[in-house]
Amino acid sequence: MLPAERRPITLQTSDGLQLVGELASPIGRPPTATLICVHPLPTHGGMMDSHVLRKAAWRLPALAGVAILRFNTRGTASAAGTSQGRFDGGTAEGLDLAAAIAFTLALGLPDPWLLGWSFGTDVVIRHGDVDPVQGAILLSPPLHYSQPEHLLHWAVSGRALVAVVPEFDDYLRPEAARERFAVVPQAQVIAVPGAKHLWVGEPLVRIVLDETVHWLAPEIGPLPTTWNGEMSSWNDLA
Repeated sequence: MLPAERRPITLQTSDGLQLVGELASPIGRPPTATLICVHPLPTHGGMMDSHVLRKAAWRLPALAGVAILRFNTRGTASAAGTSQGRFDGGTAEGLDLAAAIAFTLALGLPDPWLLGWSFGTDVVIRHGDVDPVQGAILLSPPLHYSQPEHLLHWAVSGRALVAVVPEFDDYLRPEAARERFAVVPQAQVIAVPGAKHLWVGEPLVRIVLDETVHWLAPEIGPLPTTWNGEMSSWNDLA
């Protein structure tokens, strides 16, 4: 974990639930942009600490000046705690995402982007095409819970949509992804050779984080591969 101002947060949904989360911000300077993360399928182990999202929160505040907001969708548990409510297949989770976006607005955090992973991409596609969201990065989108009309909504808005698709994804591979996202003229499908749905391994995590920074903070360029300053170890029990 690289240095950041980290604090636990509670998101309040419009249907009365409290969601567990964390905001990690750069130390000593305002963030240049904000990344709201929506995790993979909670019924299959997805949570705010899923490894790519966790590493984004560990690194990007220090390396790119980006604020990272992670949270457990309704009914999801992690080391940070358990969010109230029950899993709803991506429907009521739209209220969870709305609560996260409202939280960033209340704090005046700049230029919010969304990062969804797997199930999180369906939540983002269905519910994330709203102001003040600048755009969305879709990591391993399965397009299970989203429908063509949801993609058409993005086509009309013109909001940036970037699908980062593993070559050997379990659900949607690059060629099929290009066909499905063709209804969104501004959508970009980025195929990642050798990758699989879960992005296991540091080289693949670096690809995801570099692509994320390319959109949120393009002036930063590829992230450095070394760090000579303070760092600490993550502890589930902390």
